[in-house]
Amino acid sequence: MLPRFWARSLPRRLLSAAKANAKGPFPRHLIAAAAGLTAGASVCGAIATLRPEAAGGGVHFINSTNNVVADAIEGLVQTNEGLCRLDGYPEVKVVLRSDWVDPKNAHKVAIISGGGAGHEPAHAGFVGEGMLTAAVSGDIFASPSAYAVLAAIRAVAYPGGKTQRQKKESPGVLLIVKNYTGDRINFTIAAEQARSEGIPVEMVVVGDDCAIPRSKGVTGRRGIAGTCLVHKIAGAAAEAGRSLQAVKGEAENVASCIASVGVSASVCHIPGREESSRIPAGKMEMGLGIHGEPGAETIDRHPVNHLVNDMLNIILDQKHDRGFMSLEGNDSVIVLVNSLGSVTPIEINIAAKEVIANLEGKGVHVERVVTGPLMTSMDMAGFSFFFL
Repeated sequence: MLPRFWARSLPRRLLSAAKANAKGPFPRHLIAAAAGLTAGASVCGAIATLRPEAAGGGVHFINSTNNVVADAIEGLVQTNEGLCRLDGYPEVKVVLRSDWVDPKNAHKVAIISGGGAGHEPAHAGFVGEGMLTAAVSGDIFASPSAYAVLAAIRAVAYPGGKTQRQKKESPGVLLIVKNYTGDRINFTIAAEQARSEGIPVEMVVVGDDCAIPRSKGVTGRRGIAGTCLVHKIAGAAAEAGRSLQAVKGEAENVASCIASVGVSASVCHIPGREESSRIPAGKMEMGLGIHGEPGAETIDRHPVNHLVNDMLNIILDQKHDRGFMSLEGNDSVIVLVNSLGSVTPIEINIAAKEVIANLEGKGVHVERVVTGPLMTSMDMAGFSFFFL
């Protein structure tokens, strides 16, 4: 079953996944992330010789704007013995489990996720036993190429090694993709090519953002921090040896039950580019995207209890063309309160306190709370939370 840390937190409708992953909790680097000591984020925040490079008044501790992602991945792999890089690096930026060739994994479905860099520790920080098998990274906020995704699929499709590959006996690969156009296109192209090679591939698209009403979303809800829990549940099911269709079903079940929203006082700053002044002083944006996309509305700055109440109202809004989630007394939820980059642990703890108080005031039972930077947006001065 799942480690108690997570099994206790799952609503009953999801406990079918709790049979998986009996061998331990998150990989060490992910435990650190959940505690606010993010290995992946720290690597990306302070690279190599720590030479600051300014752009538009901002400072990043990097070597060169051309090698930010490659240097960060190199540091992550060197500091985590359970990770390795795929051949073709740095053009193909794929991090995968170093133990995947172990015969014990021969019957297990592989889980791949990814997207643009800049969201550390997602996605490479989630690679490990009971989570992702591999993560594919593009440049900052840029989708990885279809070629890179295909390379990742080929690398993990036959965990049993050469004999299994020769017999084309693959347990299958599940792709977990956030709902962004570039990611969907490139992961879909890679999946189609892999299927033509005889590799069973399925894909689940996660869209958990509640900020934009249905009528205003051309491509649907964006995928944000709620994707982290889809990784966890799908990874747990795969670790237990469940079939590709069963693992996909668990992932779809979780994805359909997640609701998220974020708020920020700044737009993220990408190394080598000028800082955005889109959000005026004294203002915040409610519902902005994790790549700095404009939010649903600009609001005045308020205390955290006020912000949390407004964010909850957006998630639970049954009018205004939303209706993404409804909660009633005695319902149980998991809550993740996520730093979008530069919000400190003390601030995240205050936000978590207010989320819990608000939900319990509605009669909702909070079974588990996870806090910390898990799905960031470079140095964005904001936070998000999701419910399951």
